[in-house]
Amino acid sequence: MPDIRPTAGSGALVLNATYEPLCVVSVRRAAILVLSAKAVCVADGDGVLHSARNALPVPSVVRLTRFVRVPYRTHVGLSRRAIFARDGWRCAYCRGPAETIDHVFPRSRGGRHAWENVVAACARCNHTKGDKTPAELGWRLHSLPAAPKGTAWRVLGHRAPDPRWADWLDLREPEVAA
Repeated sequence: MPDIRPTAGSGALVLNATYEPLCVVSVRRAAILVLSAKAVCVADGDGVLHSARNALPVPSVVRLTRFVRVPYRTHVGLSRRAIFARDGWRCAYCRGPAETIDHVFPRSRGGRHAWENVVAACARCNHTKGDKTPAELGWRLHSLPAAPKGTAWRVLGHRAPDPRWADWLDLREPEVAA
């Protein structure tokens, strides 16, 4: 059994046989895919994995040897961490450091819990706003909330991407800044 300890970049990007990004797995899972010939290493990470007889460079990107048909979700799951990542950990009202989430149109008044109605906010702005709308307070949002789009969001979610994955993920989109 290889000696696999978590490292700083303890994830590996998995590509389909057509070089299309599928998901992120642990370094351990990526090494097992390579050792069982289910995948080939496309890009090495930092370090080497050792066993009694073998040494294997830590895989950063692996490509499956067989094509896998995967039904994709059409939307990105809504979570606190994903909201903070989308908004850059900044308050949507004052641009200070965000600590909480806020519903732009309050839920107590029929607002939905959806990407288009939820923003990151600092505790002070969230408390001051209460169950009012920004228009009632004379406030404005610095950017309109929207569901994140793109391959990187579908594959990574709220995780920060490894720079070595840039060739396979379109990271030029502003919404993936974490």
